[in-house]
Amino acid sequence: MKTFLIEREVPGASSLSHDELVEIACTSNAAVESLGVPYRWITTYVAGDKLYCLHAADSAELVREHARRGGFPANLVAEVVTEFGPQTAEDAA
Repeated sequence: MKTFLIEREVPGASSLSHDELVEIACTSNAAVESLGVPYRWITTYVAGDKLYCLHAADSAELVREHARRGGFPANLVAEVVTEFGPQTAEDAA
């Protein structure tokens, strides 16, 4: 499976309550289950008026189908092609 970064524009996202986040998580889990194919929601970051999600799926189309079934926006769906961080510089030493 490939990893995808999904940007979701959700006005007031940073003000969502714990109960609202639980409801969103339950809806997302049900959408994943309904797909009937390998699919994994990895995590979501909340920042300002946006949700940034990492999902593992076979295609961007499948990520968009998850969003449709869950009633979520998917303003950007981009495949993550690599990952790096501070340790990358250490690896070169």
